[in-house]
Amino acid sequence: MPQSTPPGGDTDPEPGLARLNALTAEDLRTELAQCLDIGRWVEEVASEAPFPDRETLLIRADTHARAITGEEVAGALARHPRIGEKAEGKGTEANWSRGEQSAFASGADDATAKVQRVFAFAQKEYEDRFGQIYLVCASGRGPRDLLADLVERLYNDHGTELAVVGDELRKIAGLRLVKLLESV
Repeated sequence: MPQSTPPGGDTDPEPGLARLNALTAEDLRTELAQCLDIGRWVEEVASEAPFPDRETLLIRADTHARAITGEEVAGALARHPRIGEKAEGKGTEANWSRGEQSAFASGADDATAKVQRVFAFAQKEYEDRFGQIYLVCASGRGPRDLLADLVERLYNDHGTELAVVGDELRKIAGLRLVKLLESV
């Protein structure tokens, strides 16, 4: 049975995937590093290209991200801005970071400003306790929600917290990979 042509005449239902599959190995690694700047993950995901479909890419990327180690967490955290701080730079990754934190920064009312101040204090407590920045997949989450998460995580032991941060990095990578697929 012949395939129907989608509206607009484009026969490729996944132009973002086609773009990624057409990249050189080096360019693909550069693009993937914007999603999760962990060398092992980038290499493992890139080694599976070309990807037959979006779902396969997302599943394989997620599977590789589930193996993030404590050492990899430390390296990745060094490149992430704190919640509430603007990401520096003009690149794609910095733009994504600013967008992911936009809900935290939104709200000009006095109550939101107070929550943000309490959050900054709790964030300092977190850094003193764990020796690293608090990292969370902040996309769409406001200050009150993030404060509740931060306070809850202050009760974790170091091993549990490393696992939680690895999972948060995995979630961020998944969201950014979708953005990468949709940026044509």
